[in-house]
Amino acid sequence: MENSGRLKTSGSPGWANPGPKRAVEQGTSAPRVRLPDTSPLMPFDYTLDFHTVDFRQHPELYRVGRGEQGVLLVQPYKGEILPHWRFKDAAAAQESSAAIWGLLEAYLKAGDFVGADMARKFLQMGYTRARRYANHAGGKKYAGPVPADKKGQSGAHGRAELPRNPHPDVDKVEAAAIFKARWDAAVALPDYQRQKAAFEAQYGK
Repeated sequence: MENSGRLKTSGSPGWANPGPKRAVEQGTSAPRVRLPDTSPLMPFDYTLDFHTVDFRQHPELYRVGRGEQGVLLVQPYKGEILPHWRFKDAAAAQESSAAIWGLLEAYLKAGDFVGADMARKFLQMGYTRARRYANHAGGKKYAGPVPADKKGQSGAHGRAELPRNPHPDVDKVEAAAIFKARWDAAVALPDYQRQKAAFEAQYGK
């Protein structure tokens, strides 16, 4: 069966506005206030309750992290960007990346760095997913399931990489190149760089 170029997700969390600007620990009713971390690098926080946190209302809870971390968790941006995300072939990638680029520009214009960075992550994921499907039939890169404690996190997690396709899927190769160009252009935007620096100065890297 031909892959549609959309990431299949199941059990994706919904979201709701949690109210006051404080993070709520999952499974408790008592809110906790997170103070900015002054360490050089703060990894993406997978312990947050993504079912309830609205990151537009709580940008202080967002972390850039590494690569595409949190791309399918951070709301309401996931809901705004994911419907535009396609990588089936060059035509789909061209339309998709243009739509996501438009959202990125709108987020930057609004001074919404979290939205802009999420758009950047979707562009990056367009590249990495298209390359994965180009190199591995069906997009399955690693042997075995994702460990239970690593669900929602990208990476090998100790699994061996499956053999690569000796003849990469040309459609996916072209789609990957289109997303890569948009991704590179996004991180080179002066406004993106300025807002990223300001965000990290305020909330941590």
